[in-house]
Amino acid sequence: MSEQFTFGGDIVWQPTPAHIEHSNLKRFMDLHGIGSYDELMEKSTGDIAWFTDALLKFLDVQFQRPYSQIIDLSDGIQWPKWCVDGQLNIAVNCVDKWAGNPATRHNLALIWEGEEGAVRSYTYEHLAAEVNRTANALRSLGLGKGDGIGLHMSMTPEVCVALLAIAKIGGVILPLFSGYGVSAIVSRLADANAKALFTVDGFYRRGKVIPLKPTADKALAQLPSVEHVIVLERVGNDVSMVNGRDHWWHDLISPQSDQSAAEPTAAEDLLMIIYTSGTTGKPKGAVHTHCGFPVKAAQDMAFGTDVHPGDVIYWMSDMGWMMGPWLVFGATLLGATFFIYDGAPDYPGPDCLWQLVEDHQINQLGVSPTLIRALIPHGDEIVKKHDLSSLKCFASTGEPWNPDPWMWLFDVVGEGKRPIINYSGGTEIGGGIVMGNPILPLKPAAFSAACPGMAADVVDDEGNSLRNQVGELAIRAPWIGMTRGFWQEPERYLDAYWSRIPNIWIHGDWAAIDEDGMWYILGRSDDTIKVAGKRLGPAEIESVLVNHEAVAEAAAIGAPDKLKGNVVVCFCVLAPGYAPSDALRQTLQAKVAAEMGKPLQPKEIWFVTDIPKTRNAKVMRRIIRSAYLGEDPGDTSSLVNPEAVAEIGQAR
Repeated sequence: MSEQFTFGGDIVWQPTPAHIEHSNLKRFMDLHGIGSYDELMEKSTGDIAWFTDALLKFLDVQFQRPYSQIIDLSDGIQWPKWCVDGQLNIAVNCVDKWAGNPATRHNLALIWEGEEGAVRSYTYEHLAAEVNRTANALRSLGLGKGDGIGLHMSMTPEVCVALLAIAKIGGVILPLFSGYGVSAIVSRLADANAKALFTVDGFYRRGKVIPLKPTADKALAQLPSVEHVIVLERVGNDVSMVNGRDHWWHDLISPQSDQSAAEPTAAEDLLMIIYTSGTTGKPKGAVHTHCGFPVKAAQDMAFGTDVHPGDVIYWMSDMGWMMGPWLVFGATLLGATFFIYDGAPDYPGPDCLWQLVEDHQINQLGVSPTLIRALIPHGDEIVKKHDLSSLKCFASTGEPWNPDPWMWLFDVVGEGKRPIINYSGGTEIGGGIVMGNPILPLKPAAFSAACPGMAADVVDDEGNSLRNQVGELAIRAPWIGMTRGFWQEPERYLDAYWSRIPNIWIHGDWAAIDEDGMWYILGRSDDTIKVAGKRLGPAEIESVLVNHEAVAEAAAIGAPDKLKGNVVVCFCVLAPGYAPSDALRQTLQAKVAAEMGKPLQPKEIWFVTDIPKTRNAKVMRRIIRSAYLGEDPGDTSSLVNPEAVAEIGQAR
C-alpha cells in the first residue's frame, strides 16, 4: 500500500558551469563518454562489473596482485564476491601510496584540534611513520592477521592512526563509541572475540575531564579474550594499569621503527566489523572488507561531496559511528585532508563550529539536522561574524531534515550558494544509497539522485516501482560497499534485508521520488504512523511542529487506538524563552490539523527536556514509542541521553 506523495518544494540551488566542469563526477563521465547523469545511472546499474572496475581505476586503487574477476555471483545476489583473486591491503592505498611519492608526501593528511585549544597536523609522510610504529607495536604483542582489536577512544589523531595500523597488520577493526557503557562494550568485543583494545585515560567535554579508562576496565573484567590494552595519555587523570595487560601508548609505540611492511591480505579479507543497534536482540555486526567499505566511502566522497586532493573535509562524528571510519578511509584514499575535533561542537560557545571552519579552512562540512536546529536559536550573527569563504558545500546524514532548518543552513550559513549534500544509506551499505552531488539541482531536504552504481528504487509490497508515492527504499543489484553479512549470523542478515521480496534488498526506510526525479527519505518504515487508514512518516508532522517558533525539536510516534488503529502522539522540546502550557499545546495541535488535516491532529503533545537520540544525533522513535507504551525498548546502548527515555515513560 502507498500514499500519494506531497512532500517537496521548489528547486533552490542550481550548479554553475564551473561547479560541473570542476567536479570529479564530470571527469569520470568524460573519461567514459557519458553525457548525462541519467546515462551514468543506466550504465552503472545495468553493468555493475563495468562500473566497479572503472571506479577502482578512477580512484587509483592499487592491488598487490590484480583481480581475475570483478564480481562472482555464484552464491546469489545476497553474497557477491568482489575482486576475485585480488590481493589488496587498503592501508597501502590510504597512506603508503602518498607517503612514498615525493610529490605528495608533504601534503596534509590530518588536522586535529582539541577542545582545550591544542592543534596538531600530520603530513602523509608523518602519518605513515606513526601508522608504521603502531603496526610494529601491535606485532610486538603477537597481534596480527585476523585478530579483532577494539577502538574505544575519543576523536584524537591516535584513534585514526590505530585504525589504519590495524588494517596494515591485517587485523580486524572493532570501532566503539567513546560514550558506550560497560554492557555495550562487552557485548561487542565478546561477540568479535577481541584480542586487544585501544583506549584513552579521558577526554575533555565542555571544560570537564571525562574519564574513559575506568569504563574500559569494568568491561575488560568480563572480557578474558582481551590480552592487551593500549592506553593513550590524553588528559593526565589518574588511571590504574594492569601489569602485563596494559601499555601506555608513549611507552609502547613511540620507540618503534617508522618502517613496517603491510600484511598481504586478499581483497575480500575481513577489515572491520561495525556494530549497529537492532530493534530487538543483540547488536548486528556488519562485516566489511579491504576492497569494500573504503572504496564505497571514497566513491561517495569524490562524487557526492566532490572532495579533491588538497581539500579539507570535516564530518562531525565519533569513530564508533560508520562516518568516523568513512571519513578516514575516504579522505586518505583520495589523497585529501580530513579534520577532526575532540570536543563539543557548541563549546566554549555556540559559534565553535564556525570558528573551526574559519581557522582550518574547511571545504566540506558534514553536520546533522539536530545540531543545526540547536544552533538556530542563537541567531544569525554568530555565523556572520566568521569568514566561511572556504566552504564549498555542506553535507548531512543520519536523520531526515525538516525544510525550515535546511533552509536556514542554506540561506544564512551557505548564503544561498553552497549546496547541502544530503546523504542516506547506512552501516550495512558502507555509505550512501541516495545523495546530492555537484552537477544536479537541489530542493530543500531532498536528495538529487541515487548514488552511481546503486540500483535504488522505491517499491510497493510486491516490488513494483513507485513514483510520486511513498514506498519502501529498495536496491535491485549488489554494490562493492555492501556488508558481507552479519558477523556469525548469516540468517539474521538475510532476514533483515532479503526476506521480504525475492532478490531485492529492502532497506527499512520510507522513501519517495517526486515528478522532478528528486528523492526523499521519510524515516524508518517501522516508525510509520497509520491513522484511519492513512500512512505517514513522522518527519511530516515533526516538520510542522518545528516550524513553530516555540519548538526546537519534535518527535512523533503512533500509539494504539481502538477507533483509528493509531493516533499521533508528539514530544516537543521547547526553544529558550518558551514554557509548557495548555494554550501552546492546543496551538500546536491546531497547527498540525491545519497543515496535515484534522484526522492527523496529534491526540497528545508532551513537552520534554530532551528526545532520545543516538550519539550520531539520530532520533530513536522506536525507543520513544516503547518507553511511552511501557514496552521493552530493546538495545539502548547507542543512546547519548538515556535519561530522556525515563522522562518519556513518565508521560504515560
